[in-house]
Amino acid sequence: MSTGVYQSPMEVAVYQLHNFSISFFSSLLGGDVVSVKLDNSASGASVVAIDNKIEQAMDLVKNHLMYAVREEVEVLKEQIKELLEKNSQLERENSLLKTLASPEQLEKFQSRLPAEVLSPQEQSPGAPAPAQHTGGSAV
Repeated sequence: MSTGVYQSPMEVAVYQLHNFSISFFSSLLGGDVVSVKLDNSASGASVVAIDNKIEQAMDLVKNHLMYAVREEVEVLKEQIKELLEKNSQLERENSLLKTLASPEQLEKFQSRLPAEVLSPQEQSPGAPAPAQHTGGSAV
């Protein structure tokens, strides 16, 4: 590339940036590369053309990012829904197992748990025992 046409290093840098950005974003857009030459007589028009191309590229990137974020939000919403359903199911199972377990089984199980896992009502010594089912097994 010859720098004889350009009067300052800034014009050379703008020309290089223009060539890079136009070809890069043109490949994203799938369109033809529009060539804008920088010279002394058309430098104002080429700057406007570059600004327009940069704005188009930024809009394209923004649209792609928004689409990707929306897709990710939908996936995360679905995961949250599944986790809430699983949590609800596990809470029901836990409640059922507590009602079916004997006091000895509950005491043995709670003695194995660290203190921070137990809820405040389970830690208090005067807490009432859960309802007992006499004819079942905790298995």
